[in-house]
Amino acid sequence: MSEPEKRRLKKKILIVDDEESIRFTFSHFLKEEGYDVVTASDLKSARKILFHTQVDLIFIDIVLGGESGLDLLKQVKSLYLKHPVVMITGNPTLDNATDALRRGAFDFLIKPVRKDDLLRAASMAISHKALIDEKEQITREKEKYRTNLEAIFQSVNDAIITVDENMRVIDANRHIETISGMSIQKITGRAFDDCFTKCSHNCSKVIRETLKNKLPIRELRMECEHHDRPRQVVLLSCSPLTDDQGAFMGAVLVIRDITRLHDLEEELRDRSRFHNIIGKSRNVQNIFKLVEALSEHETTVLITGESGTGKELVANALHYSGKKSSKPFVKVNCAALAESLLESELFGHVRGAFTGAIKDKQGRFELAKDGTILLDEIGDIPPRIQAKLLRVLEAKTYERVGDAATRKTEARVIASTNRDLREKVKRGEFREDLYYRLNVVEINLPPMRERIEDIPLLVDHFCTMFEGSFKKIISGISEEVMRIFINYPWPGNVRELEHAIEHAFVLCNDRVILPEHLPPYMLGLAQRGGAEEKHSGSEAGLIHDILTQTDWNIAKAARMLSMSRPTLYRKLQEYGIRKHG
Repeated sequence: MSEPEKRRLKKKILIVDDEESIRFTFSHFLKEEGYDVVTASDLKSARKILFHTQVDLIFIDIVLGGESGLDLLKQVKSLYLKHPVVMITGNPTLDNATDALRRGAFDFLIKPVRKDDLLRAASMAISHKALIDEKEQITREKEKYRTNLEAIFQSVNDAIITVDENMRVIDANRHIETISGMSIQKITGRAFDDCFTKCSHNCSKVIRETLKNKLPIRELRMECEHHDRPRQVVLLSCSPLTDDQGAFMGAVLVIRDITRLHDLEEELRDRSRFHNIIGKSRNVQNIFKLVEALSEHETTVLITGESGTGKELVANALHYSGKKSSKPFVKVNCAALAESLLESELFGHVRGAFTGAIKDKQGRFELAKDGTILLDEIGDIPPRIQAKLLRVLEAKTYERVGDAATRKTEARVIASTNRDLREKVKRGEFREDLYYRLNVVEINLPPMRERIEDIPLLVDHFCTMFEGSFKKIISGISEEVMRIFINYPWPGNVRELEHAIEHAFVLCNDRVILPEHLPPYMLGLAQRGGAEEKHSGSEAGLIHDILTQTDWNIAKAARMLSMSRPTLYRKLQEYGIRKHG
């Protein structure tokens, strides 16, 4: 179907003429072209049709008996009807033509009207109306879009302000008054810097940066330093402003008032939970503050503390609260691998570097890229690996095993150990220069016996955690169990407490954990008088007791003590504990 045929389809045309032959002839020609035609012999009939029927085009004879078709033309235009009107006359005069066109007629035909002229006038008038309809539809859609956009603009709780390339305010929403104290009327059309004179002008700096670079700035936190709104803190986001064709025309600034959130954060400085580290004791609160201070830096950190104190949790907090939180976080247990395997694990190797090296392998430093690498049990790495690690820390370079090519690394290094590295340095077992490279900042985690006041918080945390996995509702522990926990030496520290609560959840079918739900070794220790019993107050004594209870089953004893088997073997050697008989 051609475009003209599509335009004619179902288009309705009204013919107003007092001569029946004219009405019949026009109607016949137009219907042949696919138009829908209605006719009227006088103005009254024509008005009735217009009142009840939607038409797209009107042909009107100027002389209608004792009436004038110009009157109908005048009425159509006074009612703002959009269909075009073509006037017809058998006695053309300049005055008639001028009057008809002045009143808004689309065209003027002279009788006798030839078929071609009639159809041409109809086609042009219908096309004209289609253009008008399309333009009005676009206008309505634009108005609807503008209205919706304005509603969104005003309903957003953030303050929004737009400026042109010269930093002159184009528009703003009502929330700008809440944040700045300036009304929309007073700032529209004015230079931005002239509008806001009672603050630090941090917003102005952000807008200038966006206008200069034509790049967005996301959620920049800053204090307004507003004279009338002390301590007001906001998040600023600024993006380039473009027109419909994508041409740059300024910037849009979004200001979110986060003063209340900032105040709440300040109130929670003395909090009991930070990145899954739990505690309200002074020692733990100091660790919170230190981790927060390190979040803005990429300093190498050494985390020290006994087994089970939460060194890995602190490493997680350092990574995920810092600038590298979205980057890889790679962990290596240095004590779990032999020297040859550890070197390959850390730095990678190339094919053929040693027997079994059938293909190239990326090391952990390469996997960490520009993120963070945690070297757990750093005190157990052998001297040759210590030397290579020192080079990584000093020069940020390394080579894969069997490869001469030097590689760069931007990974932040966090190390952890439960060994006394200072003592190992004195004994010549750990390089002094490496120790000082690792120990730029040390975070020493206190053992449980030095943070007894945190036990209730930790118990609540583990009870909540195990309620989900065991599908049990246990409200807490009895007073007697709490006394046992407080008097217990906790050689396994927080990990041992977690395992003790898990053990209790297995056995407990009540709402409260009782002493009989605890691990037997812990209950036995309490019944013998706790720290007053021989060996019981020391880690060596507890290890000896557990081994005796388990008939020297190393794997079972290690689980009960919440430590790895290599760690247990090392402690047996350190304390000189041997099986007798």
